[in-house]
Formats: sequence, C-alpha cells, structure tokens
Amino acid sequence: MPRRVSAILLAAGSSKRMGQLKQLLPLGSKPIIRHCLDNLAAAGIRNTVIVLGQNGSKILDSVKELPVQVVFNKTPDSEMAESVRIGLHTLHGSSTGVLVHLSDHPLVSVETLKSLVQCHVETPDRIIIPLYKGRRGHPTLFPKPVIDEVFDGLNLRDIINRDSSRIRFLNVDDEGVVLDMDTKEDYERICERSSAQNPADDCL
Repeated sequence: MPRRVSAILLAAGSSKRMGQLKQLLPLGSKPIIRHCLDNLAAAGIRNTVIVLGQNGSKILDSVKELPVQVVFNKTPDSEMAESVRIGLHTLHGSSTGVLVHLSDHPLVSVETLKSLVQCHVETPDRIIIPLYKGRRGHPTLFPKPVIDEVFDGLNLRDIINRDSSRIRFLNVDDEGVVLDMDTKEDYERICERSSAQNPADDCL
C-alpha cells in the first residue's frame, strides 16, 4: 500500500502572549506562516490543511495563492484537538499519515520533515516524534487511524501517552523542532537563529 502523508498546520491561536498575530511576523522576506508552508511543500507534502482562528481573515492574503486548503476553528480558546478534528474532516481521504505542524515552529527544516515522512514509510503504524538532544519536539506524525482517536474525545497528548509501544522517536540535528514562539523574546531568538543560518533572513 502506498504511503501518503498529509499535513495539518495549526494556526488558530490568538497570540495573546505575543500581542500580535505571530503567524504574520516577518522572518526575512516572508511571514512566519509562509516559512512553514514553503518547507512542507519542499518536503513533498502535497495535501496541507491550514486551520485558522477568529483572526484568520488577516492571514488569508499570505496564503491565498498557495495550493493549500483553509478551514476555520470558530470556537475561541478551544483546545488544539478541536482544530485537529476540523482539519481532519478536510484532509484527502487517501492519507495514511498526518503531520501535525504548529505555525509557531518556523525553523523546522525541510530535511527533518522529509525524515519524518520517510519514517512513516518504514513504520506506518508508529507515532513519530522528533528528538533534539533528548528533547521532544514538533511536528509529530501520526498514522491516520491513530490520530482519528481525537474523535473519541481524546486530545493529542492523550493519544501519544495511550500506548508507548506505538511511538518511534527520531533523533534530528535540528534545533527548530524545539524552538517555539510564544513571546517577543522567543521571536527574537528565532530571528537570531534564522539569520545565523541565512543572513537574508535577518528580521530584527
């Protein structure tokens, strides 16, 4: 059976701690959300669903010309699992694995995304979690039957913790999997890391 990995990019958060929509903050010549989407496309993922929140209309202009599907989570302050449920209803029916990507992790490399997909090909029944120097990171790749457990009322943490034997950890040399962006200090750190890797991405 051919393996097909799709992606759900979660971008429904209100960015309260940041004070502005973090998905639209600049990183070099592109907004943060475009870095996530461009890397997913470069990794060969052709079916991506973006889940936006109440302020999502402000993000649409940044993604409208891309070959992605956009859906909305209209429930303020709902848990991440609700956005995943909404995204799953829109994914391609032939998906065997679902990569749940957070829009505040823009530095996850194309190589890491490709490695996660390859791991799914090799072990299609495992939840694949990247590790950077022993730290769990994001995104996580779920077998489609496993992530469908969210429809039983479970959240993603419940699903991951339900059975440790179905988890595969993938060691990566990619700090981007553990660099999230909740505060302005986080954003500044991501800009510093990005500009060190690519001077064109200087955004401060």
